[in-house]
Amino acid sequence: MLKSLALIAALAAGPAFATGLDIEIAGEANGTIHIDLADDVAPNHVAHIVKLANEGAYDNVVFHRVIDGFMAQTGDVEFGKQGVDAFSMQAAGRGGSQYDDLAAEFSEESFESGVVGMARSQSPDSANSQFFIMFAPAPHLNGQYTVVGKVTSGMDVVFNIKRGTGPNGAVIGAPDVMTKVTVTE
Repeated sequence: MLKSLALIAALAAGPAFATGLDIEIAGEANGTIHIDLADDVAPNHVAHIVKLANEGAYDNVVFHRVIDGFMAQTGDVEFGKQGVDAFSMQAAGRGGSQYDDLAAEFSEESFESGVVGMARSQSPDSANSQFFIMFAPAPHLNGQYTVVGKVTSGMDVVFNIKRGTGPNGAVIGAPDVMTKVTVTE
């Protein structure tokens, strides 16, 4: 009985992770990161990310905005995908996918190092394909952005992603790239 209660308490203490992503990164950072997706915290966002990953939409997408001590942003499948006509480092970060934007799924989860959140515009219901990985805690994001997962291996790779410049973290020159994004179970 006590073991059952302890298991229930442990499961209730944080998000449940069932699905994940393996992201192969090339550039200044080279290697694979694994993200456990929080299906129970943001089920619609996770389903959307999984759909895009299964379609290969995230393959060859650049990290276009990287702010040292804050986060690395990627996932613009419209303008940030190398090797397609629409690719543009100047436009990367302005696009999404062919699918509709998502309604916010805010939670009590904290933005700590390794947490993955959905990027959006001023509207809370504007997240689409872009996401960011935290380098460090950012409590000012708590309850303002949708948490979709956490890096569980490969933070050394994340910490080596090429940094951008200026206050917006725009990456100049050759960006780091998600060469392959694979859904795991």
